[in-house]
Amino acid sequence: MDIRIAGLVDDSIVDGPGFRLAVFTQGCPHNCPGCHNPETHDFAAGKTDDTERIISVMRENALLDGVTLTGGDPFCQSLPCALIAEAAHESGLNVWAYSGWTFEELMKKADADASVMRFLKSTDVLVDGPFILSERTLELRFRGSRNQRLIDVPASLAAGRAVSKENA
Repeated sequence: MDIRIAGLVDDSIVDGPGFRLAVFTQGCPHNCPGCHNPETHDFAAGKTDDTERIISVMRENALLDGVTLTGGDPFCQSLPCALIAEAAHESGLNVWAYSGWTFEELMKKADADASVMRFLKSTDVLVDGPFILSERTLELRFRGSRNQRLIDVPASLAAGRAVSKENA
């Protein structure tokens, strides 16, 4: 399946714990001032890639601990991201996703788009919420601003509410 990406980073150590394949999706409606990846905002930029090729890159790296779907906002391309996340789980890898939408907003989106729920069900940790420049911090691991949360997605789906992931 086609996916629009800005790029891939193999062996990333800043997009979640351990060695990760970071998939930078292309396209983001949030346009957060001070965003770390503003080049990923334009939905027409980047390049078209194939989820099977990305999955092959993932499977070829025996050192990976997980896959991170980031961007851009990967929930703008929920179905191809869900396919990558499902393949990561099949390979014994954990899955992190970054979104400018909160967990609660994504749950509402899932009511209208089943692929959003499919992607959520394939995600272990969600870093949610927009980057807010006035809340920028370098003190929190894997987050850019204090408002962003590390969400334990399986626990949150089971509880029907956002559950923080401590000690991620």
